Amino acid sequence: MKKVVVTGADGFIGSHLTEALLAEGCEVTALAQYNSFNNWGWLEGISHPGLRVVTGDVRDPNFCRTLVKGADTVFHLAALIAIPYSYIAPDSYVDTNVKGTLNICQAVRDNGVDRLLVTSTSEVYGTAKYVPIDEHHPKQPQSPYSASKIGADAIALSFHNAFDMNVTVVRPFNTYGPRQSARAIIPSIITQIASGKREIMVGDLTPTRDFNYVADTCRGFIEIAKTPGLAGEEINIATQREVSMETTLKTLA
Repeated sequence: MKKVVVTGADGFIGSHLTEALLAEGCEVTALAQYNSFNNWGWLEGISHPGLRVVTGDVRDPNFCRTLVKGADTVFHLAALIAIPYSYIAPDSYVDTNVKGTLNICQAVRDNGVDRLLVTSTSEVYGTAKYVPIDEHHPKQPQSPYSASKIGADAIALSFHNAFDMNVTVVRPFNTYGPRQSARAIIPSIITQIASGKREIMVGDLTPTRDFNYVADTCRGFIEIAKTPGLAGEEINIATQREVSMETTLKTLA
């Protein structure tokens, strides 16, 4: 795992994973989605001799082949993630999440890359039928976003089954920490308290989550990448402990 590629490196988890891999001594090629402002997202301000930032788009198969050439391991995190927007623009989620994953899988196969980790989401499980949720829990596409991620996971696993490719599906649960979108429950509560609000707007307090600090999620990615014999596996990164929204609010308050 000397030379690695991280797609979606400009995002919340991707930027932290990039830093963690650099701390491991890896040479990291970090993909930030191309934009006309040449903005690297959360990679802005991260400077390291082992870091090379490139801009591009996983929707382009030719770019993907160039991106992963010479890599030992690819961490594929690039995705559209906002659930509400997926109801409005589902086609874009299929293009980025499903076809983008197909492009990365094909590029990894064409270039003979040793290891591919494809990032899933706990959203693929939908409303829990039992807890703690394990890897055998049924998949329930309850939004176009979750459907696109189920499709992306299936594409990745098909490359293992059809071509014996060393692919692992990594499924983080509710990751929190610095750089997370303010729409998420923990930063939403913190920013409201910090702004002096006496009444905190959070909606339904009964749902539960399996919260994981972002550094622990990244450690999970790295340990999975280091571990042999995981080709074709789906692996949850989770604590297997439920925390309610009410408990989360009271703890932060």
